[in-house]
Amino acid sequence: MKQPLGVILAGGQATRMGGGDKGLLELGGETLLSRVQGRLEPQVADIALNANGDAARFAPFGMPVIADSFEGFVGPLAGVLAGLDWAAEQGAETIVTAAADTPFFPCDLVPQLLLASEGMEHPLVLAVTPDEKRARARHPTFGLWPVALREDLRKALAGGLRKVVLWTDAHSGREAMFPQEAAFFNVNTPLDLETAEAML
Repeated sequence: MKQPLGVILAGGQATRMGGGDKGLLELGGETLLSRVQGRLEPQVADIALNANGDAARFAPFGMPVIADSFEGFVGPLAGVLAGLDWAAEQGAETIVTAAADTPFFPCDLVPQLLLASEGMEHPLVLAVTPDEKRARARHPTFGLWPVALREDLRKALAGGLRKVVLWTDAHSGREAMFPQEAAFFNVNTPLDLETAEAML
């Protein structure tokens, strides 16, 4: 299988941060987005940013900016679909997504997702970590997605589906376990940003 393309998901509204682009917040003198880009870029063949609104604000990052094709913030699956459509134009078979507000995700994210997908006709894998309460926690914005299923995803979104795991489960999606519970710590609130500073 060809190396996946990377798509950073930054299409959310950041309501718990008071709005704006969470990815442009600074952590240790660097934006969250540049930290995520720095981790994902070496693992993929090429990289794009899924964001809505004026793309010019992301010009310094040097990535193509792809917007959702569905109106009105329908959630991360819309960003996944935008990424799959972009990847189809590049002739790619798969994408790996990462959230713009999760600066410490594993540097072996892509290899582990690919490993978990071996033998699948349509590679579809979500990242999971151990969780005391539920045995495991799924991280639906971190996954490997097949371009071959993009029309199915478009149809599901048009039909009102919003929950990532409902769609991945319907296609027998697999999971890749990452042992560190804090690997996918994401910055949702000002307090989370302070926590992330401490984690640095």
